[in-house]
Amino acid sequence: MTSPRIAAHLNAFGDRSAVVGGADHEVSYAELAALVCEFANRLGAEQVSERPSGECLATEPAPVRRLVALAARNDIGSLVAYLGALEAGCAVLLTGSVTDEILRVYDPDIVIAAGAEPIPEPRWRRTGSAHELHPELALLLSTSGSTGSPKLVRLSYRNLLANAESIAEYLDIQDTDRAATTLPFFYCYGLSVVHSYLLRGASLLMTNRSVLEPEFWDDFRSRRATSFAAVPYTFDLLERVGFERMSLPHLRYVTQAGGKLAADRVRHHARAGERAGWRFYVMYGQTEATARMAYLPPRLAAEHPDCIGIPVPGGSFRLEPVEEGGDELVYHGPNVMMGYAQAPADLALGHQLTELRTGDLACRTEDGLYRVIGRRSRFAKIFGLRIDLQRIESGLAAAGYTVCCTDDAETLVVAVAGADSTASEDSTAAAQLAAQLSGLPVSAVRVCTVAEIPRLPSGKPDYPAIRHLPVAPTGPAADIRTLFAEALGLATAAITPERTFADLGGDSLTYVALSVKLDRALGQLPTNWQTMTVAELESLPRRKRRFGRSLDTTSLLRAIGMITVLGSHIGLFVLWGGAHVMLAVAGFNFARFGVTPAPAAQRLRKTLRTVALIAIPTALWVTLTLPFSNYYTWQNVLLLNKILGPQDSPTAGHLWFVEVAVYFMLAGALLLRLPLADALERRAPFWFAMAVLAGALILRYRSFDLYASHDIPFSPLAVWFFVLGWAAAKATAVRQRALLTAIALLTVPGYFGETNREQLVLAGLLLLIWVPSVRVPALIAGATALLADASLFAYLLHWQVYPLFGTHHLVALAASVAAGIAAARMLTLARGMVARGTRPSISLEADRFVGKDQCSTAQI
Repeated sequence: MTSPRIAAHLNAFGDRSAVVGGADHEVSYAELAALVCEFANRLGAEQVSERPSGECLATEPAPVRRLVALAARNDIGSLVAYLGALEAGCAVLLTGSVTDEILRVYDPDIVIAAGAEPIPEPRWRRTGSAHELHPELALLLSTSGSTGSPKLVRLSYRNLLANAESIAEYLDIQDTDRAATTLPFFYCYGLSVVHSYLLRGASLLMTNRSVLEPEFWDDFRSRRATSFAAVPYTFDLLERVGFERMSLPHLRYVTQAGGKLAADRVRHHARAGERAGWRFYVMYGQTEATARMAYLPPRLAAEHPDCIGIPVPGGSFRLEPVEEGGDELVYHGPNVMMGYAQAPADLALGHQLTELRTGDLACRTEDGLYRVIGRRSRFAKIFGLRIDLQRIESGLAAAGYTVCCTDDAETLVVAVAGADSTASEDSTAAAQLAAQLSGLPVSAVRVCTVAEIPRLPSGKPDYPAIRHLPVAPTGPAADIRTLFAEALGLATAAITPERTFADLGGDSLTYVALSVKLDRALGQLPTNWQTMTVAELESLPRRKRRFGRSLDTTSLLRAIGMITVLGSHIGLFVLWGGAHVMLAVAGFNFARFGVTPAPAAQRLRKTLRTVALIAIPTALWVTLTLPFSNYYTWQNVLLLNKILGPQDSPTAGHLWFVEVAVYFMLAGALLLRLPLADALERRAPFWFAMAVLAGALILRYRSFDLYASHDIPFSPLAVWFFVLGWAAAKATAVRQRALLTAIALLTVPGYFGETNREQLVLAGLLLLIWVPSVRVPALIAGATALLADASLFAYLLHWQVYPLFGTHHLVALAASVAAGIAAARMLTLARGMVARGTRPSISLEADRFVGKDQCSTAQI
C-alpha cells in the first residue's frame, strides 16, 4: 500500500489556518494533523502509534485495511473522520447517508455517521475486515452523486493526488486562499475543493448553510473567503439573492461544473466577474476521472461560452469516431479511476482502465478548445446528479407504467402513456416513484400524460418532442399554477416549474392578491416567496394555520394608507399622512420588483410595464372625465400637472401622488440603465440606495424655489420618501435598518408642520423598515388584499364617486372602495382573456447553439 502520509503533509503547514467553521471556530494545520492522527489511531487500534511531531506511523504487524462507510456533512468532524480513515490505511466509502442498501451490498467493517459530536464516533461491525482491498484503493464514490444504484467508482491515492495537483495548478490556489464549501463533501466536485485546498496549505470555510441564507454571506465576508464552487442550479439561487450586487471584496474566483450551464449564462457570469474583479472558471469532469478533466480559461469564457475548454494539466483528450455518428471524447490522465465496483469482490481489483470513454460526443474548435455537442448513452445530469434514464424507465415499467424519460437540463421529464380518468393519481404516483428511483426531489420531476409516446418514423422515441411536452399539473401543483395564472393574467401552460413570480412579470400590482391566495393554499407563506420557483412553492408542506394568514406589510400599509386618504378627502375623519407612507411603499416595491439581478435592459422593461399599468388607466379615466367636468386639464392626461401646472386650480393636486410615483419609478429605472450606476448598485445594493437617498435629502431642506412652501410635500421634491422605501427594501442587516430608522426620526419631524401627520408617517416608515409581514385574521387578510389590489382605482375614482353621496360619508367611502375593486377586477379579467388568446412561446435550448460558432464539418 502506498501510504497517504496525510498527517505529515498537514503538520508541515504548522500554525497556518486550515479550517474555519462559524464565527469563532478555527483549526490550524497542526491541530488538524493531531486530530487526524488521533482518529487514525482509534481506527487502527494498537497497530497505529503517534509520533511526537503529530505524524502517524504504521507499526508491525501491518495494519488491517478496513472498509469504512462514512456519512459526511460539511463540518470539521466529517473532515477529520475522512482524513483519519485514509491515514489509517482504510478504504473510504464516502456518502451522504449510510443506507440499508450500502450495508447489504458492501457490508462495511466500520460505519461513521456525522452527528452532534464534534468528532463522530466510529461504529465497529467487526474487529477485522470482511474484505480483500486492493493496496491502492483509497476511495469509493457514487457516480456524480446518486442514481440509487450500488455501482461505485474506485479511486486510488494516486488518482486523488494527481487531480488535486492539476486543479490547484490551473486555479493558481495560494496559501492565502479560502474556499467556502457550497457543495456536499461527499460529492466529487465538493470533495475536489477540499483536496486541492489542503494540498496547497490554503484554508476551508466549512459550512452547511445554503447560498440562499444571509448568514452564509455574512460568514463569507467576515471569514474573508476567496472562492466558492457552483453547479448550474446554484446560479439560479444566486440570482434570487442578488449575488452580483453583493460586496465581496475578497472573492478571487467562482468555479462551475456539475452539468452544462447555458452559453448565455456563462457569458453573463464571465462578464459579471470581469466587472467585479473575480474570475469565472467553467469546468468539465466526471467522478470517473476523480473530479476534473477540462477547464475553460476565464479570459475565453465570454468569447467561447459553449466550450469545456482544454484538458487539465497532466491530462489529454482524443476524439474517436463512434457508430452512432460523431466523435466520442476520450480522456487520458493519472486521475482516471481504477474501475467500477458493483459488489465487494470488485474491491480487490486493480487498475482496469488506461483511458476514460466519457460518453460525450465532442469536437475541437480551430482555437484548440473542446466542445461537447451530445451524449452517446442515456444519462442526464440534473442538480449535479448523474441520472440513469434507462434505469428509471425500467423501474417505472416494473410498476406498470408505459413511460419514456428524458431531461430538459433542469428537470427529469417523464412521459406517461395511456392517460385515462385516473391520470391525476397516476401522474402524482409516477412523479413520486421517479423521484425515488433518481434521487431527485419530486419538484425536479415533470410528468406529462399523453395518449401515446411521441415517436420518430423509425419507431424510436422522439426525445426532443418529449422534452417539450406541456405539463399537466395535478393536485397541489395545479392549484399553485392556477393561482399564478389567474393573478398574473397568464395561460396556465406558461407557469413552468423553474419560473419565479418576478420571472413571470409579477409586480407590486399583482403581488398582494397572489400572496394572500398562496397563503390560503399553503397554510403559511414564506416571506421571500416571490423569489422562490413555482416548483419550490409546490414542494412546500401544506400546514394547518394556527391563526389567520400571513400578510405582507407593504400590502397592509397600502390598504391602510388608501383608507386614510379616501376617508380624509371625503370628510369621514382626518388622518393625513397615508399618501407619503404609500410613496415609501412604492419605493420599497420598486426596489423589490424592479431592482432585481436581471440584466439592466430587462429591469427597465419591467419598470416600464409597471408604469404603464399605472399611467394608462389614469390617463384613460382622466380623458373620460374631461367632457363632463372641470376637474382636470390636458396636463393631467399626460400626468404632467406637477411640472407644467396649473398650480392654482382647486383640483390641480388631485392626482399628485400618481404623478410623482410615476416620475420616481421612471427616474430610478433610467438611473440604473447607466452602466456605472448599474455596476455600483449590483455590487452594494443598500449603500447605493443610501447614496441616492443622500442626494434626495437635499430636497428635504432646499426647495430651490421650485414650489411654494405649502406645496413642497406634494411635489416631486418629496422623492426622498420614495428613496427611503427603496433603501428599506435593500436593508438586510439590523445595523442598516437602525441607520434608516435614525434617518426617518431626524428628517420626518418638522417636514409637514403637523405633528399628527408626521407621527402617522413615522409609524408607517418604521413598520416598513422593521416588520416584513404580520399575521391577521383570515377575513381581514382577504379584505386587505382586495383593497390593496384596488388601491389605484379606488384613488382615481373616488374624486368622482363620493360627491354623489353628499353628507353620507361612510356610504361614500364604501362606494368609492367598491368602485375601485370593480375596476381592478375588470382589468384582471381583461388581461386574463388576452393571455388565454396568446400562445406561450417555448424556448428550445438546443436551438441556441445551432449555426453559432460550430465546429467545422470535418471535425464532426
